[in-house]
Amino acid sequence: MRKHTFWASATLALAIAAAAACGGSPSNAASSPSNTCVNAGAAHHAYVVVQHLSGTTVQKCVGFTGDTIDGKTLMDKSGVAYQSQTSSFGLEICAIDSEPRTFSECFPKNQPYWSLFVENSGAWAMAQTGISQVTLHDRDAVGWHYVSASDPSPAPPPLARES
Repeated sequence: MRKHTFWASATLALAIAAAAACGGSPSNAASSPSNTCVNAGAAHHAYVVVQHLSGTTVQKCVGFTGDTIDGKTLMDKSGVAYQSQTSSFGLEICAIDSEPRTFSECFPKNQPYWSLFVENSGAWAMAQTGISQVTLHDRDAVGWHYVSASDPSPAPPPLARES
């Protein structure tokens, strides 16, 4: 039995080493922010943090020169892909970073949806306006969390980390 366990362990170790050599790597539940920032030399920086239903996160940084940047401009410059629809409430974000892959409406009944948060001074607050009306200052962030429709009080994504 001891001999069998040794060979099984050795085989597993070889399989892991082979996967790593071929470019495989263990997956992380959350990704770390990249070290690059769009327009990094600008005087001010704001962030986009996206947390998927699975828990994985994406963070992007955007430099800007004025005192503020609006949420839609931040999203557009960040390079985070999103799809939207315009309604009587304004711009509605329906999909971010390919989640969901397809949709027919932004807030389908009993289905997950994107909840919007704004971070300033290191604390998240649920947005009281749509993304077009959000105003951000240096080191502020917009946060998106794809949440279950049954969640009565969605949690914000992880805080933005300066890159």
